[in-house]
Amino acid sequence: MKKNSLHSVSFALLLTAPLLAGCLERGEPLPMSSIRTEDDDTYCRAGGKNAPGSPDYVYCRKDRDAQRNAAVVRADKKQQDLGEYMLNHPSH
Repeated sequence: MKKNSLHSVSFALLLTAPLLAGCLERGEPLPMSSIRTEDDDTYCRAGGKNAPGSPDYVYCRKDRDAQRNAAVVRADKKQQDLGEYMLNHPSH
């Protein structure tokens, strides 16, 4: 009997470990990669219309940063809402 209960506890830990690992990974967003920076640069140059350093280019880069930050905030909020839902509805 003891061996069977130990087996079920080990199995339960094996199933919950990936879930707990996912919780540990949540944190500060990673720094922007150079690919994103290059994409923003290409996008904001708009086919040669906006030179780097011009007011339109600076505005475009700030706007892209604001959009990215808003997306991160939305994703974090959705994750927080999901966690609260799971805590409040453990049977689902």
